Amino acid sequence: MHLVIHKEDLTRVLGAVAKVVESRNTIPILSCVMLTAAASGGAGGLSVMATDLDILATAGAPATVNAAGSTCVEAKLLTDIARKATGDITMILDGDKLVVKSGRSRFSLQTLPSSDFPDLGTHKYDAEFETDLAALFAPVAFAISTEETRFYLNGIYLEPTAATATDGHRLGTNAADLPEFAPVIVPRKLVSLVPKGAVKVSVSQQKIRLETAALTLTSKLIDGTYPDYRRIMPKQNDKLITVDRDALMKAADRVSTVSSERGRAVKLSIAPGSISLAVSSVDAGTAEDEIEADYSGEPLDIGFNAAYLKELLGALPAGEVTIALADSGSPTLIKGGTEGLSLVLMPMRV
Repeated sequence: MHLVIHKEDLTRVLGAVAKVVESRNTIPILSCVMLTAAASGGAGGLSVMATDLDILATAGAPATVNAAGSTCVEAKLLTDIARKATGDITMILDGDKLVVKSGRSRFSLQTLPSSDFPDLGTHKYDAEFETDLAALFAPVAFAISTEETRFYLNGIYLEPTAATATDGHRLGTNAADLPEFAPVIVPRKLVSLVPKGAVKVSVSQQKIRLETAALTLTSKLIDGTYPDYRRIMPKQNDKLITVDRDALMKAADRVSTVSSERGRAVKLSIAPGSISLAVSSVDAGTAEDEIEADYSGEPLDIGFNAAYLKELLGALPAGEVTIALADSGSPTLIKGGTEGLSLVLMPMRV
């Protein structure tokens, strides 16, 4: 293998695929990217692949290929070299070493054979469509669970009509209009890697593939049964409060200053014209604040996890939000600014 590639092109493709590589690996090949140089009529290209055994990332860049070939080299090391290079980069495979040159710099890197790189195999997909998946996922990703025992909640439930996430304490569902396919659970790590803008999506019950001109991501799906989230969506919440999102977020942040506990409840006392917020801490004391709100019903007190409330409101755009309540013990529905987006927050005792 012998090729010459622009520094910017190599940095770009390595940056795109190396996000899949875990920082700590007990299997050496999983710390590597596989480089494949292919010649084509005097021109050619470099393909770069990385995997963690669940996700496979592939990206390509133009290169002058003098000799085709492939090898595996440590991802972080090559990325750092490319980023610090001063000009075009030459890579030559010399036995079991990859010689990397740029300007007067020269590196000789240990390699592993490309035959050791995991092969996720070919796969037949049931449906294909194009959509802005990152925009669909972004407003609900905050509700993905990190609790490994309920692994089926560790992703976004994607169906033709919506993308939904919940951890049992909060829930977000964003309406979609996609072609028919059997619903799947997209794992949390892949959600964080979805490219912005339109992507070509291929999906089956086992795998999902996302393709753009610059990057292809192929991932296993979570094999589990997602709960019937529609059953807990509030339908009878008739107490409506309209409030400025930023004012409520900032007030919740201010009063929660007295508590270092992430799970500390903030008490909302809702009355016509205002919402009073209060937090009490045995160690630090108490805090109170008040903001304007449009409400004309009977006074009502309700408690929320302060951190959850701030994260949920952060998923909505700035401006007015509508909070729909039934009583102090029932799930609360929050909407605002984004059509088709519904957020639910479970209350806490205060």
